[in-house]
Amino acid sequence: MGSNFFHHPDGWLGTTPWWKDAVFYQVYPASFKDSNGDGWGDIPGLVSKIDYLHHLGVDVVWLSPMFESPQQDMGYDISDYQAVYPRYGTLEDVDTLIEACHSRGMKLILDLVVNHTSDQHPWFEESRSSKLNPKRDWYIWKPPRYDDAGQRKPPTNWRGYFAGSTWTWDERTQEYYLNLYGPFQPDLNWENPDCRAAIYKEAARFWLDRGIDGFRIDTVNKYSKRTDFIDAPVTCPGAQHQPAPEMWCNGPRIHEFIHEMQTQALAPYGAVSVGELSNTPHPKQVLPYVSAASQELDMVFEFSMIRLGTGNLFHGKYNYQPFPLSVLKQHVATWQTFIEGTDGWHTVFCENHDNGRAVSRFGDDSTPELWEASAKAIALWQVTLTGTIFLYQGQEIGMRNMPASWGIEEYKDVESLGFYKEAIKAGDQKKVDTILHGLRILARDHSRIPFQWDASPHAGFTDAGAEPWMRVHDEYPSLNAAKQLADPESVLGFYRAALRLRKEYRDLFIHGTFKLLASEDEALFIYLKESEKDTGRGTGGERRKALVVMNFTSQRQRCPDIGGLLGSGRGREKLMFGTKRDSQTAVGGGEELTPWEGRVYVNFEF
Repeated sequence: MGSNFFHHPDGWLGTTPWWKDAVFYQVYPASFKDSNGDGWGDIPGLVSKIDYLHHLGVDVVWLSPMFESPQQDMGYDISDYQAVYPRYGTLEDVDTLIEACHSRGMKLILDLVVNHTSDQHPWFEESRSSKLNPKRDWYIWKPPRYDDAGQRKPPTNWRGYFAGSTWTWDERTQEYYLNLYGPFQPDLNWENPDCRAAIYKEAARFWLDRGIDGFRIDTVNKYSKRTDFIDAPVTCPGAQHQPAPEMWCNGPRIHEFIHEMQTQALAPYGAVSVGELSNTPHPKQVLPYVSAASQELDMVFEFSMIRLGTGNLFHGKYNYQPFPLSVLKQHVATWQTFIEGTDGWHTVFCENHDNGRAVSRFGDDSTPELWEASAKAIALWQVTLTGTIFLYQGQEIGMRNMPASWGIEEYKDVESLGFYKEAIKAGDQKKVDTILHGLRILARDHSRIPFQWDASPHAGFTDAGAEPWMRVHDEYPSLNAAKQLADPESVLGFYRAALRLRKEYRDLFIHGTFKLLASEDEALFIYLKESEKDTGRGTGGERRKALVVMNFTSQRQRCPDIGGLLGSGRGREKLMFGTKRDSQTAVGGGEELTPWEGRVYVNFEF
């Protein structure tokens, strides 16, 4: 494979924001690397692996929440924004991590989790202490309703993300507080200006002053709720609580709040921002968040593609829904093209800490051969898409979902267990079986098992005598980073080379336009990338073009007419690189694409 990658110097883009061309890499700290043998990953462990990330081609490390927390939702329930959870390390360890990144020309961003706090945060402890407390209005409190029989009811019928009501009763002050997630995660009231000012100071500027470079911003479009607090329409008949994202996503003041956060907390530091934008499936809704003129966010994660296969997020999330390739392609095309002709920007990703592994969802991990081929096809797909690329830990070595043989006792996530327990409580075995099947494909737990570093006990994640907080994958002796580092033709080797190529041809792959071809084909994924402008480099005054052709099946497929699709004429197309181990076969092209083979053809000399 290595011989199929070519260096091409370019400087045509001029000055662009650094984060557009950067490779971001998400680290889930509990599962990355344990340095002290307690079975829990930590910041010193991450520091010890910075050179691994640097050599992969990572420019920015995104560290998921490592703040002080009761850990009921793996750190997304923060009890102190300015302290580090002791099992992760100390503030000094964060300083060491910042230095380790900066000394290698890399940057560090943290999670900004400010839709809610832990119920053990001092702000909330004050808020619930009395209706007269100055911080009472920093959270969202409402009196109960009563039915005709005089029974107390929550203020609305809204269902939360982790099952059950979005409202939790507080006996002391005789009111309910709002929690879109768990009852241990009360929502902050962004309508209160003092609350917002404290968020900017304590959760954002504190870390920017220490030298971090920006934030991934959690649940970024949920800060502005509708304030009339009315019942949601009944869309799930018979259910006590109803889905109600329209009540809290993209609310009436959301753009005002984000613009304020940008101008008061982020812009003075030149901090990069990427927002988690859920339940926002229409491009016209997304563009205002990422338009440069709006001064809100640099980019966002839009989840239409990565949510493929999931059912209704509130009642049937884990009712797995198979989908054809044509549906995946249409989602990709929609979000690859929505910024064309605008001042917005886009992200490229297929994994994160909230979803199953890409090779198990979009590829084929049924045999070692198909696993490797499809993991490389997914890599080629990702590195040739327009936007800023985000990798998740283990993606670069093709880490798989937990084995199907593992029982529910191996699942740790509050959401997974919430849906499972709800099915058990319903007493419906068919529903239980459906949930278990969906969890085996989609559960958040799959992405959270320990990183597979080598073939030593516990995959090198922790000491041999330690007990990892989550079980290590059974196949770590054959699927690990050390083995792949020794093999330049491995999945890891392919990612390293492909990421270099992505930057060398940034005009095509990072900034180029996207055109989906053969949209209804259920076997081949084909698209045309075209540079934004004439580069004047061997194209006869034409824009450079790249044709990406991938076989997204486990059977051989006939290769299409490359010259015709590329517009170069038969015989004039050039194979730039491909996924096959057999370099000679890949360079020669061929009339057939082997299972999960991918190729990139161009219309210029390189």
